[in-house]
Amino acid sequence: MSADEKAAKDLVETLKDGRAGFASAAEKLRDSDHPQWAATMQRLSDQRATFAREIVDMGHDYGDDVDESGSAGGALHRGWLAVKDALTGDDASGVLGAAAKGEDHAVSEYEKALEEDLSAGFRALVQRQHGEVVAARDEVKALADAG
Repeated sequence: MSADEKAAKDLVETLKDGRAGFASAAEKLRDSDHPQWAATMQRLSDQRATFAREIVDMGHDYGDDVDESGSAGGALHRGWLAVKDALTGDDASGVLGAAAKGEDHAVSEYEKALEEDLSAGFRALVQRQHGEVVAARDEVKALADAG
């Protein structure tokens, strides 16, 4: 398995978790005192779906099937899954705090991917997405701090 394919699979799994986590956060926040936060969470969920599609499409261009489930070990370290229980409550600050922790994990997964020997085209995609994931993490943390 190439470095691109391994990194792509790990990132796609992280993005799928993030999409689901943000969607769950949006649902929890819709009836809160800050419904605009729900819109932000939904926008970030949609962003993660787009990012995953971009990676899968690039993988297909290279002949890699990166849209399959990750390894069993990968399932054990995914950060968004670790915060799933925190999203079961209705407290807006708790939901935002859980989302921020999930985003810390997503940033770390992107940084880990960027340490690999990636092809130029894939590296450019990962770098662009990394910048947007960092911005999203900062946005979520700002909301959590304001809450």
